[in-house]
Amino acid sequence: MIVQTAAPGEPHFIVTQIDHARMSGDLAVAFGNEQFARPEPWELMTYVIAHHDEGWAEVDAAPARDPRTGLVYHLTRTPLADLMTTSRRSPDFNERHHPFCGILSSMHSWGLYNGRYGLSDKIFIDSIDPEQRPAVQAMLDAELSRQERLKRALRDDPATAEWADAALLFQAYKLLQFFDTLALYFQTTHAAARTPGRFLNVPATRDRDVTLEVTPVAPDVATVAPWPFAPLRVEVRCPGKMLTPQPEDVDMPSLIAALPITEQRYTLIPA
Repeated sequence: MIVQTAAPGEPHFIVTQIDHARMSGDLAVAFGNEQFARPEPWELMTYVIAHHDEGWAEVDAAPARDPRTGLVYHLTRTPLADLMTTSRRSPDFNERHHPFCGILSSMHSWGLYNGRYGLSDKIFIDSIDPEQRPAVQAMLDAELSRQERLKRALRDDPATAEWADAALLFQAYKLLQFFDTLALYFQTTHAAARTPGRFLNVPATRDRDVTLEVTPVAPDVATVAPWPFAPLRVEVRCPGKMLTPQPEDVDMPSLIAALPITEQRYTLIPA
């Protein structure tokens, strides 16, 4: 789950990874204009962006209490065994939809442990306990094998052969990372604490990347420059629940299930 920051004494907005991904997909659907090209196959691309965290469904359905906070485990604090499970199941889900989606989802899983293929300086696998690293590496090696197998499947079909092109796949991967992190920009930090953000390596075309500047201008409203969307105003919403720190003996899954659903709405406008 995602646990948004909160002002002292205030409850935290918590979001399932599924709902996080759906909002990422809503942002992706609005993408594209004269300066930012929509690569093909765009329909499959928006599908995997909206479903890139599907492997979290069972983990988020039985949320555990983080003893350090009294809340549910935040994304970056999730126990490693659960992370490994989600890292495998998300590509499983997307592969069932289409080999192209399976490749991108697998790249997303592999990249999260390996600095997003060089796009980030945070190398998660370097921080993993040496005793646990062999199991993690085996999972990651299996994802690389999955990617090669699915690329062969694309190449074997004349209708999809060009979708296995390395440059196209990396353009699609960078777009997935952009919409993933743009959604997280809003979902991880409460409105009063958001600061300007820079999003690097956003592909305007297959051969040209740009840096986008996102600047809060009002609660849950931010400008984006340069503007990468088709409409001149993008509004998205994210369902979630409000949670305060809980005692050790709480039945967290039952508590979360009983909480009322609320939502946050975010607006993007040109600078």
